[in-house]
Amino acid sequence: MRFAVSFFLVSTVFINAQQKLELTTEMASKLASMPLKCINQEYPNKTAHVINTEKDAILTPKELHPSFYGCFDWHSSVHGHWMLLRLLRTVPYLENKDKIISILEESFSPEKIKEEASYFTKYQVAQNFERTYGWAWILKLDEELARWNHPKAKIWHQNLKPLTDEILRLWKAYLPKQTYPNRTGIHPNTAFAMSFAIDWARQVGDKSFEEELSAKAKIFYLNNVKTPAYLEPDGSDFFSPSLEIAELMSRILPQKDFEKWLNQFYEKRSLENIEQIPIISDVNDYQTVHLVGLSFSKAWAMKNIINALPEKNAIRKRFEISREKFIENSLPIIFQGNYGGDHWLASFAVYALTH
Repeated sequence: MRFAVSFFLVSTVFINAQQKLELTTEMASKLASMPLKCINQEYPNKTAHVINTEKDAILTPKELHPSFYGCFDWHSSVHGHWMLLRLLRTVPYLENKDKIISILEESFSPEKIKEEASYFTKYQVAQNFERTYGWAWILKLDEELARWNHPKAKIWHQNLKPLTDEILRLWKAYLPKQTYPNRTGIHPNTAFAMSFAIDWARQVGDKSFEEELSAKAKIFYLNNVKTPAYLEPDGSDFFSPSLEIAELMSRILPQKDFEKWLNQFYEKRSLENIEQIPIISDVNDYQTVHLVGLSFSKAWAMKNIINALPEKNAIRKRFEISREKFIENSLPIIFQGNYGGDHWLASFAVYALTH
């Protein structure tokens, strides 16, 4: 019965004759209910805190992170907040609007955000905390606030500034020292984080950071050819390493240069492989369920790549078809009721549908 209900909800996403993927108010409210349920849920929790003293060992997640303690881990809480903001900004008549505003008001309390910012200097080794996946989502959260011309968003944007400034300080110190990119399909993926950071820099007008990121991206990836994407994915991937690189390069290269680069980056067997829908053998496994997120991240990466290519480009035409298939096949799965997916997958779905 749960799957049947979910299928009905998913079907409401498709609202025109061309079956273009759109997010309806009904689906937005359903997706919003997932982070709303877990943002204030402290346990189970994966803190990722490095314990240096006996005092550290007894700190609760909420004591460590008063704003972003829920949803199993810090980064999932952060992008859960981003998702709620995105829906508030873009979806009229959202059913759970008042509850969302109440939660965000509490999370963006100036005192709590200052404590979140101080975490990175208060504890030994904390400067590496959530580098760079969580950092990227903080900037995406701040970017969303900067985009929204609403009185509350302006206040929350100012309240978030101590944490945004701290993340920016850490990233600008780290970037020159990052000799090699991380090409993983999970959290430390460098291309994913750099893409989000570039989006933020462009939104807020930080030209120097944008230029630093673009220059480093070219060092990492400009000469990459024949990427071995035929070996993707690993068993717990929620990113396609190759698509994250391609998406990043689509942001920083002119169209002609990007098209030429992409043709050298992908071979036929790699293109065919990344268009395959991941097999989810056990949705209740906290690692295997990552593969549901892989479909959503592939969909959003393909969208950016599509937008960067000429209309008649053959890869563009392939990705237009594949992108929709990834979302169609993944949306029903996230409503099957497992906390391993419930605490984060709605954010990936919303980004795939709305960015």
